[in-house]
Amino acid sequence: MQLSQNEEHHFSLSKFESMLKTNDILFFDADEFGSIIFHYLEVGKIALAKKAVRLGLEQHPNSIHLLLFKVEIYIFENKLEEADFILNSLHKIEPSNEEIYIQKANILSKKDAHQEAIQMLEIALENTTDAADVYSLLAMEYMFLEDYENAKKNFMECLAIDQEDYSALYNIIYCFDMLEESKESIKYLLSFIEQNPYCEVAWHQIGKQYFDLKKYEKALDAFEYAIISDELFIGAYLEKGKVFEKLGKYKEAIQNYQITLELDDPTAFAYLRIGKCYEKLEVEDLAIHYYKKATHEDPLLDKAWIAITDFHYRKLNFQKALYYINKAIQIDEENVLYWKRFAKINKKLNFIEEAEKGLKKSLELGNYELETWVTRCDLLINLGEYETAIETMFQAIEFYPDTAEIEYRLSGLHFTINEGEKGYHHLKNGLEIDEEYVMVIEYLFPNIFDRPSIQSLINKYKA
Repeated sequence: MQLSQNEEHHFSLSKFESMLKTNDILFFDADEFGSIIFHYLEVGKIALAKKAVRLGLEQHPNSIHLLLFKVEIYIFENKLEEADFILNSLHKIEPSNEEIYIQKANILSKKDAHQEAIQMLEIALENTTDAADVYSLLAMEYMFLEDYENAKKNFMECLAIDQEDYSALYNIIYCFDMLEESKESIKYLLSFIEQNPYCEVAWHQIGKQYFDLKKYEKALDAFEYAIISDELFIGAYLEKGKVFEKLGKYKEAIQNYQITLELDDPTAFAYLRIGKCYEKLEVEDLAIHYYKKATHEDPLLDKAWIAITDFHYRKLNFQKALYYINKAIQIDEENVLYWKRFAKINKKLNFIEEAEKGLKKSLELGNYELETWVTRCDLLINLGEYETAIETMFQAIEFYPDTAEIEYRLSGLHFTINEGEKGYHHLKNGLEIDEEYVMVIEYLFPNIFDRPSIQSLINKYKA
């Protein structure tokens, strides 16, 4: 009985793995070895692929096909010189073999020599019977060079040959986005749709482009067509939900998000959006219910924790807001958004030391907004930690030189610790930058602001 191609493949694999277990030497033709090696490379079993290459070349030492697999493994292992040596030998035997040029391009690409890699791929294109793959590789090299115009052209060539290559379609849209060509992107997608009227991916991408252009009704139509093309297309329902939210149609948005929960495993994103919609509809118990489901489904989704924290903050229930932000920090203590809210809530509760701790952590995590620096400084002033406050402001100056808010704080701080000369220096700096912000000293250091010498200097600048 003759075996199908798939059955032959499984038989060859079983036979090869049995040989490895028993140490028997069995014969395979070069094509069988090629099929076995390809399988192991596809599933990421590199060690088994290497064994198959070694045994294959022992039985078929002159097989160019197997030698090219050896080259591929060498490139994967970053043994580029060894790979190049084999390719140069093969080039003498088969100078028109496209795979030789493709692998040479891979080596050059790994060396960041993308322009030279493109030259190799152009030679491969002249010799290939599978131009779509080569166009795709060419496009990726142009992407590395951030030449999105040429990348786009090559992905288009690829898609023209293989109209079901949706990765090429997504990459074309990405190139349009990088070139900020939204209208051109829509025009291209509409022309693609003319030839592929039931391509759900193209309709989905058209909808996203219209959404970005705030043409919500057109976006809605495009997502409807995507669903007509594939009624199980979850992405289209999610995008429809987002459009309905923008249009203020929260009940319709909830319906579409609910459909995604029925079609596949629930997602934290869908729960979060449903919660947001219920909050807009002022159905607060259901809003909280879905926010909690979102945090349970994906504890690392910071937007869910922030939503439930901000909900309680807006309701002035600061204790509950603090409870949830503390839970979030326990899960991810490196999230700067959590620490900023931690500081904000503690400040509302008048827990000054905890609020300062939150801002300090925010700065350590790289949140260098001016507001973060000055708010931490003000809390340190409140705590009487003047030296640390001065140190904080000098760190802030590195990011925000010639900033009146910083200079006035430094002035008041230096006067507070009886460093008058430095105090006057920073006061003059502040007045030269922006005299209106002198209110900072009036608010934070009223006793210093009322000094006659300070008033005299301020009035002199105002005059």
